[in-house]
Amino acid sequence: MQLSIVVPTYNEAPNVAELVRRVALAVRDVEAEIVFVDDSIDDTPEVIREVAANAPLPVRLIHRDTPTGGLGGAVVAGFQAAASDVCVVMDGDLQHPPEDIPALLHRYRRGDVDMVVASRYVGDGDAGGLADRSRVLVSRGSTLLTKAMFPIKLRDVTDPMTGFFLVDRRAIDQETLRPRGFKILLEILARKVMRVAEMPFRFADRHAGESKASFAQGLHFLAQLTALRFGKMSLFAIIGGLGAIANLLIMWALIRFGVEYITAAIVSAEVTIIANFLAQERFVFHDMRGSATSGVWSRFSKAALFNNIELVVRIPVIALLVHTWHISSVIAAGITLLVAFVVRFVFNSLVVYRQADTEEQPAAVQAQDAAEGVDTV
Repeated sequence: MQLSIVVPTYNEAPNVAELVRRVALAVRDVEAEIVFVDDSIDDTPEVIREVAANAPLPVRLIHRDTPTGGLGGAVVAGFQAAASDVCVVMDGDLQHPPEDIPALLHRYRRGDVDMVVASRYVGDGDAGGLADRSRVLVSRGSTLLTKAMFPIKLRDVTDPMTGFFLVDRRAIDQETLRPRGFKILLEILARKVMRVAEMPFRFADRHAGESKASFAQGLHFLAQLTALRFGKMSLFAIIGGLGAIANLLIMWALIRFGVEYITAAIVSAEVTIIANFLAQERFVFHDMRGSATSGVWSRFSKAALFNNIELVVRIPVIALLVHTWHISSVIAAGITLLVAFVVRFVFNSLVVYRQADTEEQPAAVQAQDAAEGVDTV
């Protein structure tokens, strides 16, 4: 068997026959199989069995009566059951075009990567199948946040949220995976350094049925992201929290000495901007300095400019909270600092410490990455 196509399904009965037909046409020149891992509560298992009886390629069904790990857990179960080490993962709703499978396999067969990711955000890729503008914004925002949390491991990946990819399962340490929710690709990439290539694809409309995306799935994603990236972001939060406390103490002291609260907020912010940058350089982003595209003064300039722009935005908000809602000026400043935390982290990871592309990095940096496994980010 040259290729196993792993398809996790949940109530996708109307899509099964068309999916198998199009996959069979796409891989007619390859010895391939389809492995459905099904968590459905409708008649999807029966439909898969009916289609498998007359399919032009092997179609296998794993029905999980007690699903664990959500879609990610289903994919891992598919890896374990696959007859081939080379596995394509795709959704069962035909938003991932089966016709792109040969391109993924062709790129993998060049022999220089462990994984080929189908990306909506590279080349002529397109995310048009997302239901509406709000889902597009959520997808883009989630991608930015994810890349900010893993700037080195995801530096060659534009679409870590996609569910359409090819991987050599021998390159995955399956024992370390803790799948939960929809984002199994993120789980794989965050756990181990992988050699990755990308191919563009056009995210299509659903063939039939309704999207499984929900607010609950969004919470699962945030929980997964937090679990994977607890280290760096928590350290950033600690330094940011200490900086915020220092900011508020300086502001409080200046107000006690008769300084007007707006002026006190500006002075305290400038002091903590400098202190926070120095602490982040030393403790949070120290492993990214060598492969960053900017030198230390350029990084400081970017960080200072961003934080001062943020300050310009925050000061009117503080004034609004004080004069309209009659909140204490120090508490109002604390609220705005809390809201700004995630934006600061994303900006620092993706802009201030932006990583050079792999091919642009010095050989010494690439060698260090390989030796250390770049496991801290």
